[in-house]
Amino acid sequence: MIGKLTGIVDSVVEDHAILDVGGVGYLVHCPSSTLSKLSAGATASLTIETRLSDESIRLYGFFSAAEREWFRLLQTVQNVGARVALNVLSALTLRELERAVALSDKAAIGRAQGVGPKLALRIVTELKDKAPSMMLRGSEGEAVAAAHAPRGPEADAVAALVKLGYSPSVAAEAVARAARDLGDHAAVDALIRDALKGMGR
Repeated sequence: MIGKLTGIVDSVVEDHAILDVGGVGYLVHCPSSTLSKLSAGATASLTIETRLSDESIRLYGFFSAAEREWFRLLQTVQNVGARVALNVLSALTLRELERAVALSDKAAIGRAQGVGPKLALRIVTELKDKAPSMMLRGSEGEAVAAAHAPRGPEADAVAALVKLGYSPSVAAEAVARAARDLGDHAAVDALIRDALKGMGR
């Protein structure tokens, strides 16, 4: 199985790129967030998810391991395949996706192409309890090795609330609400205060 590819970007089109690795061109399907960072002739390193079927081998590429983890997690939801998972990752940043799931914001998920209201509801419902663990992953989602290095203030705030005895899903929802109200650059202590205040209402 291929887990990572590093090479020269040969071409970038609407839903995939071709990465030249030692003279072999690999067709890699990517979300738009990854494709926007690629340019022909530049060197790129992508985290790869390999899918085998009777008819083909498909490669899915991501700039971060966190994107790949969300790609995998989204597909645990019934009726969400690789194409829909890529569409969700193309429509929302990881932070927006984490917040949408934590807040059960099906309208945000529904912005993704091919995701109707019923599927959006199923995604937020089925992933609500899994989102907090994704928020607490390491920097840029470098999964196990950096599991104790939270990605930012929101992850630190969730971790602090969990230590105070709140469940991960309750903590994630409260912090997501606080972050939405306070803005993207809120400090950890402000997020914790606002989250606690919100839970006390």
